[in-house]
Amino acid sequence: MIWNTIRVYLTAAWSTCLWAYRILTAARHPDRPGSREILERGPIRWARPLLTSARVEVVVEGAEKIPDGMAAVLVANHQSWYDVFAMLVHLPFKMRWVGKKELVKVPLFGPSWLACGNIPIDRSDRRAAIRSLELAGETLRREGAMIIMFPEGTRSDGGEMLPFKKGAFMLALQLGVPIVPVGVSGSREVMPKGSLTVRPGTVTVRVGDPISVEGRSLSDRDELMLEARDAIERLRAPRQLKSENQEPV
Repeated sequence: MIWNTIRVYLTAAWSTCLWAYRILTAARHPDRPGSREILERGPIRWARPLLTSARVEVVVEGAEKIPDGMAAVLVANHQSWYDVFAMLVHLPFKMRWVGKKELVKVPLFGPSWLACGNIPIDRSDRRAAIRSLELAGETLRREGAMIIMFPEGTRSDGGEMLPFKKGAFMLALQLGVPIVPVGVSGSREVMPKGSLTVRPGTVTVRVGDPISVEGRSLSDRDELMLEARDAIERLRAPRQLKSENQEPV
């Protein structure tokens, strides 16, 4: 186990240094050939070695439900950094992430994350948080990117989901775009919150049916949030294998 962890941290160090340099250079020279490709694909190429070095396999189910270029707000449960790595590398969508403002302060990673068009949010400052959501909406309209948010606001310590915050659902209603629920399982076993140890394992990412906001108003925010939460709970639940002798119901 210790050698798996050491391998991951060494990989994270060189991958972060390499891709931070390339991304920040591309951001300073956006008109150079290849700069746009680096800004779009660099985060994926940064994260992929973190999965392979940890010997983590990723299984994706249901991504075909989402049309290419669909404008939407994707919401998922959050238990580990490996939620992010798995979705970033294996979901075939153009994505922009909304994350806590503290990420920007992480050396190399933070400025690179920001340079790629992701959006920091300060949930302790309501006006700043509203402005971040407005920026996310502008990004969605301008770039046609799917906005990804973890409505729990932070990683869960245990197996249960934390209470949801309402920003993602307000954003979807204001923009008139669907909510895409995603359930992630297996990531907590790889690297739970508060642990420095990384274990091999399998992370499953299940994409649910889009939840339409057509005909809904801002007053339906709580109903939409509960509908999305129920969908995520079902998606992250272990699949039950049918017995060969089980009679159909």
